[in-house]
Amino acid sequence: MGCVFCTMDQQQVFASNGIAYAVRDTSPVTPLHTLVLPNRHVADYFELEPEERRAIAHLLEESRRDILARDPTVAGFNIGVNVGAVAGQTIFHCHVHLIPRRPGDVANPRGGVRAVIPGRADY
Repeated sequence: MGCVFCTMDQQQVFASNGIAYAVRDTSPVTPLHTLVLPNRHVADYFELEPEERRAIAHLLEESRRDILARDPTVAGFNIGVNVGAVAGQTIFHCHVHLIPRRPGDVANPRGGVRAVIPGRADY
């Protein structure tokens, strides 16, 4: 009850496969930042059924192709999942972030997702 992803306006969905769906993030880190979610309300990635993981993987690929077709400046991606409040999860409906990266979007991208802990990205 009250889950923003369970009550999302279906017009925001740009891709789906019956088990999962993809939407653009409403607070994007970069342009075209995308979220891929299971239809079923489940708190985190580790609670997904195998078919849900496969459906999400398929939509990540489809979303990647869509992003690359829309913006040829995209040169890389970060894929991330926050599991639990201590890891930064704020909405407890599993969602996978697909974040397009462009040259120069940060001064030093070294370490990528390792930067979630300040000072640990540059190794």
